[in-house]
Amino acid sequence: MALTAFPISPAKPLTAITTIPQFPHNPKTLILQQCKTTRDLNQVHAHLIKTRLLLNPTITENLLESAAILLPNAMDYALSIFHNLDEPDTLVYNIMIRSLTYKLSPLEAFLLFKKMQESSAEPDEFTLSSILKACSKLRALREGEQIHAHIVKCGFKSNGFVENTLIHMYATCGELEVARRVFDGLPERARMAWNSMLAGYMKNKCWDEVVKLFHEMLKLGVGFDEVTLTSVLTACGRLANLELGEWIGDYIEANRLKGNIALVTSLVDMYAKCGQVETARRFFDRMDRRDVVAWSAMISGYSQANRCREALDLFHDMQKANVDPNEVTMVSVLYSCAVLGALKTGKWVEFYIKKEKLKLTVNLGTALIDFYAKCGCIDSSIEVFNRMPSTNVFSWTALIQGLASNGQGKGALEYFQLMQEKNIKPNNVTFIAVLSACSHAGLVNEGRNLFTSMIKDFGIEPRIEHYGSMVDILGRAGLIEEAYQFIKNMPIQPNAVVWRTLLASCRAHKNVEIGEESLKHIISLETPHSGDYILLSNIYASVDRREDAIRVRDQMREKGIEKAPGCSLIELDGVIYEFFAEDKACPHLEEVYNATHDMMKRIKEAGYVPYTTDARLDAEEDEKEASVSHHSEKLAIAFGLIRTLPGTTLRISKNLRVCTDCHNATKMISKVFNRQIVVRDWNRFHHFKEGSCSCNDYW
Repeated sequence: MALTAFPISPAKPLTAITTIPQFPHNPKTLILQQCKTTRDLNQVHAHLIKTRLLLNPTITENLLESAAILLPNAMDYALSIFHNLDEPDTLVYNIMIRSLTYKLSPLEAFLLFKKMQESSAEPDEFTLSSILKACSKLRALREGEQIHAHIVKCGFKSNGFVENTLIHMYATCGELEVARRVFDGLPERARMAWNSMLAGYMKNKCWDEVVKLFHEMLKLGVGFDEVTLTSVLTACGRLANLELGEWIGDYIEANRLKGNIALVTSLVDMYAKCGQVETARRFFDRMDRRDVVAWSAMISGYSQANRCREALDLFHDMQKANVDPNEVTMVSVLYSCAVLGALKTGKWVEFYIKKEKLKLTVNLGTALIDFYAKCGCIDSSIEVFNRMPSTNVFSWTALIQGLASNGQGKGALEYFQLMQEKNIKPNNVTFIAVLSACSHAGLVNEGRNLFTSMIKDFGIEPRIEHYGSMVDILGRAGLIEEAYQFIKNMPIQPNAVVWRTLLASCRAHKNVEIGEESLKHIISLETPHSGDYILLSNIYASVDRREDAIRVRDQMREKGIEKAPGCSLIELDGVIYEFFAEDKACPHLEEVYNATHDMMKRIKEAGYVPYTTDARLDAEEDEKEASVSHHSEKLAIAFGLIRTLPGTTLRISKNLRVCTDCHNATKMISKVFNRQIVVRDWNRFHHFKEGSCSCNDYW
């Protein structure tokens, strides 16, 4: 056995081991418990060489295990020891294959297994289990099948430990049917085998199969454990199977399993995904310890329920608790920031990613692209996209949609063309995004061609969303009659959203007849929203049919349909302020209304003329101007003007469509106050600068 010692620095004495006792008192205890660093191990290694105790195979194995498994960042040291062994035995190979699989490179583990087969060392069940896990990490199905053949040939087929990793390997490689055949062929299926099969179904998102297999376990009286329940709770969340999830929740309570942090986190996640956010929060608050996964599950629950302010509040609590966020946390936070227009908080997330040198994964990068786009910072979206080490169809689609909603329709089409040149095949969502770009930019012919190309060139069958996008393209361009006939000729039943899209176009182009027809269809398909009646009412008002407009509003009241109040948000110094139309209860009430009055006075002096058609119908003639001047976005803009330094860009998010008067007023505000103002309404962005808007009044 050739022995080589690493150079030993005599400058400093060993800190963890002050005296080297004589072997063989308990060398394993010494090496495993006292060696805390590679330098410690280096000195012990030198002593073993000097005393020739390294010739003892047990001591060599213990030394190797310390370097390869127990110490961080000591894998190279372990390899140097291993490569100087004349004839490593099976145990030594097992240590190295296991360590390479988990710590360095599963490919290196597989190459070492090949070398082992060429040596005199015989693989045992631990070797085969480790190398199957390496195959799983590499998605190396062909090699895994070869290992399977070796297992059968060498008589390990009845070894439950090996069979479990075999099930895991096939499931990880997507071969669920083969995994199930291995599972069904087991002479005795222990709980570990059931858990492996459940994990396989879960990894492949076969949620129904997870639940079915669990019911089979119950039927056969197979005992389950916390690992089983964690898998099943995950499936219940994805399937919104609240009944089974609650049964498991009761079982956890009755059997006092609430100390299992992973299990309770799965319970929190299940309740949140089933829409029971308050119940999820109760379980979350009762947890004795909360790791990053638990915090992420609750934050994700709030964001998925569109309770984004609560998601950000909880994220701030997480920071106070000194828990570092992970990728799941940051994706959920970015989504909430995008919905609320919380630019400062979202920028902090990107700063954190850079500071911690985290990998900009596809999921994280796509979330950042979407966040910046929804905050009106499309240049930042492009910058993030260009920095991503790898992209997929979702990141391309997010950027195309962002460009479309920010008034850069032609830019969106250019990226769509570049996407194809990069051999990334668009999916049905990509076409929704690119058709949206054509709609916002008024590119009617391009939209028609893309709709045809989607079917002819990409084999994508149009969904209701694609038909709705075509109706929007035609309707925005004023081709109301063509849009109406397009709906009539659709091969699938149009839904209320399609008719609502046409109704909105009728509002913009004052087409009463087709607007009336559109509302009739909406009412026949579903309970109409307040916005549907308001759109028709506004159509009547725009053509001076005031009595009809009031009649429609009266119908709303008779049916108990309440108008959703206009609401606008603005983020200042990390705090989100909320304003409602004609709000009499907002914080800083007097300050806001005085600022709004001064703002409106200045833009009127510059030539702004109020469009009082957008005033409340019940407002008296002399009240109409005041009514439109107190729309929520005007209050938010006025507040932003007095609370920020000159030249600061103001970013407003509104829950409803920006009305004509607010659009005209904001253009004038941007010119008079020399501010860039970004307003995001329910449908798109409006970038106001120097008295003009990115939508070029095509909206």
